[in-house]
Amino acid sequence: MTTALYKTDFYGWTKRQASLLQNEEYADLDLPNLIEEIEAMGRQQRQTVTSRFIILIAHLLKIKYQLQRKSSSWSRTIINQRTEIDVLLIGNKSLRNELPECFADAYPRARKTAQKETGLDLAVFPVDCPWSLEQILDPDWLP
Repeated sequence: MTTALYKTDFYGWTKRQASLLQNEEYADLDLPNLIEEIEAMGRQQRQTVTSRFIILIAHLLKIKYQLQRKSSSWSRTIINQRTEIDVLLIGNKSLRNELPECFADAYPRARKTAQKETGLDLAVFPVDCPWSLEQILDPDWLP
């Protein structure tokens, strides 16, 4: 029954799974879908960190390579993205272990984003990130 509910009424399914867990009725849990959803929640947190890195790094690249067009909104975006990453890490401490990989995944996308937003040639932006993870996350650092 709960597998069918998963396919037709996801919200109802979540309420049912929570109720089963609260009442320790483990035999009735929809384990395959429950496992899938829990894993998806973890992936979503990681994807959110990577997305924040893309925005943050793209704005740092724009400041570095198009300084003459620097705006206060760029600075606000940098502050906001650093804050949001910090908030995510407070609530998801084990994500800290994933930061180097998220950072590495984000840089090529951030480079392309900066290129599209500035109109500069892609070759202007280094193929490898010129900054360390520590610099990028440092609230007092700018290129």
